[in-house]
Amino acid sequence: MLPDAAVAAESRKSTCFGRHCAALLVTVLAAALSVAEAFTPPDEERLRSRVEALAAEPRIADTVVADPWLLSQLYAERQFRPVWPDQTVLSELVAALARTARQHGLNPADFHLDPLREALDTGLQRLCCAELDILATDAVTRLAFALAFGKLDPESFHASWNFRRASEGSSPAALVDAVLAADDRQAALEALAPQTPAYRGLVNALSWHRRLAAGGGWPDVAGGPTLRAGERDPRVAELRRRLVASEDLAGDGAELPAYDAAFFDATLDAAVRLFQARHGLAVDGVVGAATLAALNVPVAARIDQLRVNLERRRWLGREPDERHLLVNIARYRVVLVEAGEVTWETRAVVGLPYRQTPVFRADMRYLVFNPTWTVPPGILARDLLPELRRDPAALERRNMEVLDLDGRPVDATDIDWALARPGRFPYLLRQRPGPNNALGQVKFMSPNPWHVYMHDTPDRDLFGHTERTFSSGCVRLERPLELAERLLAGTAWDRAAIDAALAEGRPRTVHLPEPVPVLTLYATAVAEAGRVLFLPDVYDRDARILAGLEAPPTHPQPESGGHAER
Repeated sequence: MLPDAAVAAESRKSTCFGRHCAALLVTVLAAALSVAEAFTPPDEERLRSRVEALAAEPRIADTVVADPWLLSQLYAERQFRPVWPDQTVLSELVAALARTARQHGLNPADFHLDPLREALDTGLQRLCCAELDILATDAVTRLAFALAFGKLDPESFHASWNFRRASEGSSPAALVDAVLAADDRQAALEALAPQTPAYRGLVNALSWHRRLAAGGGWPDVAGGPTLRAGERDPRVAELRRRLVASEDLAGDGAELPAYDAAFFDATLDAAVRLFQARHGLAVDGVVGAATLAALNVPVAARIDQLRVNLERRRWLGREPDERHLLVNIARYRVVLVEAGEVTWETRAVVGLPYRQTPVFRADMRYLVFNPTWTVPPGILARDLLPELRRDPAALERRNMEVLDLDGRPVDATDIDWALARPGRFPYLLRQRPGPNNALGQVKFMSPNPWHVYMHDTPDRDLFGHTERTFSSGCVRLERPLELAERLLAGTAWDRAAIDAALAEGRPRTVHLPEPVPVLTLYATAVAEAGRVLFLPDVYDRDARILAGLEAPPTHPQPESGGHAER
């Protein structure tokens, strides 16, 4: 969990919409709501005075507004006429804000619903017309941006974040305009959220799990010995009811005779395997400690997991329409997406928990058959130099050579390895091509500041593990040559040409016909083929995002950067 100060700092970032968006928003609000009735001059003066006072104290009825500077520009452009003079329309808006925020896993309290409802319920006795208008305008703008870009700033969670967050073909102002000008404002708000099947699947899963929670959730399975197919145990009936509740097992189980309900049959074995596959577990049909723990995770915790991953999807905006590669670190999987469909996939190995694969976007531009491997500084300092100080002969066993910083070979016997230290080592270590090369037979190059890319590996046994966090940050592929063949389809590099190049044993660089975007993400809940997958949070990242979603928005610091178009 984040310390309170850190959560507050992240919330400050997340609530700032940025001065560079203000001018566009001013224009949109003025144009979309020109039908609003004008206040009398004294009323307009009260509205102006109240808006200007936000610069010194950005609160209305103990509620923090998102951006006083933005509000001042909005109302100045409207000559301080109200945006929401009709209480009926305002009541409909409040209802739409509540429904939409909850549906997308956001906290309805972020959008001023309590003070707005109180003011409407009490006939505006607590808030004057000016304050009510300001809060409503702030609420709809805040939700519009949260749906389109996320509540939180992804850079607060990923120092490597470099995704473009602006929606293609429209400005942030146009997104707000779609809400304010629409007859059905809830539908307009819905249209701002990502419309990809992956996002909509998570929305549907959230709704389903909330309905289940309202009905009492799913039952626990009592602890005890491992359960296997072919066995009889009273807890098998509990297991059956649990899997029926999550729809991993069809039927309600009530019509089965008692002795059948307690028998671990083939149908139940298939349901357990389905559950295990959906939860990133070893798929063996055996209900041991790990499977039992996953079965007994409360529905409320799965709802929180869905909320966290909806926020992650909002950070992305709209995924590229062109062919791209998608890496899900938490699922240890890489897929090739073409025309919106997954056309190829493979298992992957990712970074260790203390050498995590970063979240970022880069364009793959070329690949190298029979690559050499130049040891990166981090691995050199942490792993290889300590090994060579103990045993210089490891250099030859690893088929490595020493180069000076200009790439010229150096005689390794001239180096006093006992004195070699990071920061004072004026050489490069490079592994020659070969069966034991750390990059295997091919590497896929997507230039990026973190030197993280996809490649083959000689350690084939690692792909048999359920949890595959073994690398120093790069992504190792189980079937890399298949990917090379697909990426080079339509060129002279068919499989025969690839095999011939590999047989030569020397490095060969091949440029792709066009760059292929690579999106390296971290998602612990994924919607696929009508089902939701809940994956272990191997890097322990979900709790921080959940804390940010629950934290109240706060007033941004002066001169803070823009949020929506990062």
